[in-house]
Amino acid sequence: ARKGEGAKALGTGIFFSFLGTIFGLIALMIIAPYLAAVAIKFGAFEYCALSIFSLSLVISLAGKDMVKGLAAALLGVIFATFGISAFDSIVRYDFGSVNMQSVFQQLGVLIGLYAVPEVVAVAQKVVKPKEVIVQNTTVDKIHGLGFTWKEFKSQIGNFFIAAFIGTGIGILPGIGGGTAGIMSYTTIKNRSKTPEKFGTGIMDGVVASETANNAAVGGAMIPLLTLGIPGDGITAILLGSLIIHGIAPGPLIFDKSGALMYAIYLIIGLSSLFMLFGIKGFVKVLSAPQNLLMPIILCMCCVGAFGCSNRMFDVWCLLYFGLIAVVIRAMKLPIMPVAIGFILGPIFEKNLRRAESFMSSGPKELLNHPLALVILVVTVVMIVYSLRSNKRAADREAAAVEAVEASEGE
Repeated sequence: ARKGEGAKALGTGIFFSFLGTIFGLIALMIIAPYLAAVAIKFGAFEYCALSIFSLSLVISLAGKDMVKGLAAALLGVIFATFGISAFDSIVRYDFGSVNMQSVFQQLGVLIGLYAVPEVVAVAQKVVKPKEVIVQNTTVDKIHGLGFTWKEFKSQIGNFFIAAFIGTGIGILPGIGGGTAGIMSYTTIKNRSKTPEKFGTGIMDGVVASETANNAAVGGAMIPLLTLGIPGDGITAILLGSLIIHGIAPGPLIFDKSGALMYAIYLIIGLSSLFMLFGIKGFVKVLSAPQNLLMPIILCMCCVGAFGCSNRMFDVWCLLYFGLIAVVIRAMKLPIMPVAIGFILGPIFEKNLRRAESFMSSGPKELLNHPLALVILVVTVVMIVYSLRSNKRAADREAAAVEAVEASEGE
């Protein structure tokens, strides 16, 4: 935009976002049925190991400080222990309240963790009318897609690299499109012949980020639909929506709700088309007064929470978890591990206790579950690798600081 190519950047971002979504959708249609066929063989040991793997993955990719990721994930697991235990019906942490005996509604918690902090963050900003005018003017100047056929052909290689990275990261539970975009951008920058141009306004960087974070959409749907484990924060909210309608994501969803699967495929495809052709209309939302838009969004969130079970208690829970999320952000803790910990906590607890009841012959019972052992070994490798990577990053930062201090001393 600073170079006068804002329209080109926007057109590139929208078009390659469309292609990334289609790529992820094709991957979803191809991979999901086969993964479901494997997942249907999962038992208590396998689901328990998979839960540990998912939590460790979220923690290790939560940021430079792995301890913060661990603390956030454990916080989510703790919230999942409130109410009546699904395994033995023991009441836990009800504090004498009948409402607290039922577990926190998943949808209300997730909306509180994600939506309320965004409303608060927007409320803290001052929207300047001139900025909105500039954005709308940029959109109005788009002719075609904003780039030439020659430029498109030059980006085909970057597109496929970003699409594969985005889909792969999306499949891994609990990471999301943000990480996919960063990894894709870094990979394409490292293989570029002109890496110094990244950050100065280059088409490669837009293609890398926008393709990957949209390809991750289809990838994130794969573990959600086949394993019941969300791939990112958005699919976590979708999981709550499916449960409200009596649909249980998992390996049997293709048999019990086959029509729903085709509807999901169709809707993802249609949404990508609306994104491609509707940008000039949708961007007009930017001109809506923020002081009117945010209260409406918050009210709709409360209506959605109330609709879970027609209880005001769920609305108060939404606001309560929204306040917690605001505090978590202020403490520089990641939100994603909290949400994933809350979702995976009951899955882990139930299957851990089931696996414990099956281990009559002792720990050697694990030898009868090679898939669970493989997942646990991969988990350990992932944790060790993350610890080493974080340590190397910390050492590089410390060396850079020492070099700066030494140069200043001279």
